[in-house]
Amino acid sequence: MYNFYQDDNFNLARKSRVLETRARLIQSTRLFFINNGFLEVETPVRVPAPAPEEHIEAIRSGDWFLQTSPEICMKRLLAAGYQRIFQISPCFRAAERGDKHLPEFTMLEWYVAGFDYQQLMDQCEKLVWSVARNLDITEITRQNKKIDLSPPWEKITVADAFAGYAPVSVDEAMTRDIFDEILVDYIEPRLGVNQPTFLYDYPAPLAALSKLKDTSPDVSERFELYIGGLEIANGFSELTDAIEQRHRFEDALKKRAEKNLARYAMPEKFLHVLGNLPPAAGIALGIDRLMMVLAGAEKIDDVIAFTPEML
Repeated sequence: MYNFYQDDNFNLARKSRVLETRARLIQSTRLFFINNGFLEVETPVRVPAPAPEEHIEAIRSGDWFLQTSPEICMKRLLAAGYQRIFQISPCFRAAERGDKHLPEFTMLEWYVAGFDYQQLMDQCEKLVWSVARNLDITEITRQNKKIDLSPPWEKITVADAFAGYAPVSVDEAMTRDIFDEILVDYIEPRLGVNQPTFLYDYPAPLAALSKLKDTSPDVSERFELYIGGLEIANGFSELTDAIEQRHRFEDALKKRAEKNLARYAMPEKFLHVLGNLPPAAGIALGIDRLMMVLAGAEKIDDVIAFTPEML
């Protein structure tokens, strides 16, 4: 007779080395921020409503929700005068399960007052390189390709990536509503294959909570980091215009309603203080995914202690 409990114990035992490395990764991450004058903060995991986003569904917890990101609470701290803050916390998203996704995952999020997205890209590069060196990793192999982690890293605009790798331009992809499809099929597999790559200057309709570029208002000051074709982080210069942010939330709520997704309350307390937010930049980095690429793992299951199926 098959013994599920014995099999789970075997899986836990074989992960000992990767879990030790994961612990060192998190410790090195904390050390980087402490040495750079950041305050580690803790914000509630259970919230009345997450920031409305069209493609992200929160998990209910009674009448509230489990956070999809600590973003709103951390920005309220930034608006209250905290200059450099970071947090490593569990986040939750419904209907996300696969080789690269979990319904519960670990997120590193940090914010810097006075930074823009270009400065944040440089800081992200320094963080990952510092952590990798502390783990004695300067080069990794992913999908049979060697990737050099040493700076400087590649940077490419979304428009240039579409022009170089996709069968349509970014403008045509947006017009035909196939941006995500083209990004996944044609562009992501080409990003971060020799060295980590920052993909930046996303079209304005995909700005989310990011600032639009002063010199080119058709694009947003947003970027994503890719290593070996895998998205690791998403960051941007912060939008500080409460009226514009309300319009974006209203649009997201409308699109969610059209898809019969859960209706969220408008985050009024966040919008009320948004005008107090200084010029700043913030980023969310997936700890599990970073661990995947550093450990050479193809499945996210291999870099966490317990999968949902083991519980």
